[in-house]
Amino acid sequence: MRLRLEEKIFYGWVMVVTCLIVASTLWGIRFSFGVFFKSLESEFVLNRATTSSLFSAYMLFCAIFAVLGGWAVDRYGPRIIVLLLGLFTGFSLLLASQTNSLWQLFLSYSLLLGIGTGPSYTALLSTVSRWFEKKRGFALGIVFSGVALGTIVVSPFAAYLISNLGWRMSYIVLGLAAWFVVISLSRLLRRDPSEVGALPDGAKLETSGTGAEGKEENPKSTGFSLLQAFRTRSFWLLFVVWVFLAFCQTLMLTHIVPHATDMGIATMKAATVLSITGGFNILSSLLTGRVSDIVGRKIPGIVCSLLLAVALVGLIWAGELWMLYLVAVVFGLAWGGLGVIATALSADIFGGRNLGVIMGTLNMAWCIGAAIGPFVGGLVFDVSSSYSMAFAIGAAIMLVTALLVTLTRWEATAEIE
Repeated sequence: MRLRLEEKIFYGWVMVVTCLIVASTLWGIRFSFGVFFKSLESEFVLNRATTSSLFSAYMLFCAIFAVLGGWAVDRYGPRIIVLLLGLFTGFSLLLASQTNSLWQLFLSYSLLLGIGTGPSYTALLSTVSRWFEKKRGFALGIVFSGVALGTIVVSPFAAYLISNLGWRMSYIVLGLAAWFVVISLSRLLRRDPSEVGALPDGAKLETSGTGAEGKEENPKSTGFSLLQAFRTRSFWLLFVVWVFLAFCQTLMLTHIVPHATDMGIATMKAATVLSITGGFNILSSLLTGRVSDIVGRKIPGIVCSLLLAVALVGLIWAGELWMLYLVAVVFGLAWGGLGVIATALSADIFGGRNLGVIMGTLNMAWCIGAAIGPFVGGLVFDVSSSYSMAFAIGAAIMLVTALLVTLTRWEATAEIE
């Protein structure tokens, strides 16, 4: 049955759907932190900077395990790695539900969830990148939309659970769901197209002769080493782009619900702002990925960076729910598009041989930005009782990001000669 299916449908699309569902589960759990924010703040009698530091510490652990996970995916393949991610994610949430002090939350949530979800971007997107070349942007866009899809599904679901069952039982339900979804789907994952007798985009491997040509075209046999990537300007430009994108993304996603409730908006309605952001993220991920396959990566990347700046400025002036909805639309469109562009550029420039560890290192940059963004937002609020300065800083950062995307070279080979 499996052989007949693979003959009719390129298995790369099975990989895309599988990675999309796994990504939606893991990233939905990651970005539901804002929904739990005030429950944790109240339960443990914390200020907002300290509450935000739980997520910041979590993202720092994600940075470490993103690199280790990328190396492990290159060496052992995605199947066993994703299975372990599911195990640690479920265990983390179940343990967090039983905590009674702040240090226990740092251990159960920040550390263990960092192990469980930290390598997820690397494991899923580097694997999918190896299965496609001509349609890489579109395929990555589908998987990257899992960030938004997870936000749309998990955040309102978590808010519903918290309202009816409390935050502790909500973590138990999410932990069990992570075990069921991620562990079961991990069995469908394959390292690269050669495992099903194909090349990227579904071309068939040539088996005649010595097979040397097929080996040369195999995506895992070509590309930069991590040290070679370090020697290129494009790597460091992308590194900073990921830091800046993550800073603004997690600043907004972590603090938008507390910001909205401070305005007098009910928690459930505030959570719908995240859902709108996620919905337009999905649209942008798909469209921007496909457009970038046709017109190139840079122009869409610059446009998305500028739109993110506009959205963050809009947050300063938004005083009603409908205005937050408008900001959420712009932010979702820009966030999804820029994430896909940065991911596709990484694969385009550095190739597939060591793409896991290279993407893992770039994902470490994202995690660093994600650790700083929520903490800065919480600190600014504690000092000024307002998020305005934090949102203004984010807008300025995205203007710089547009310049960095402009300076990134499509091909990095010449930079190391």
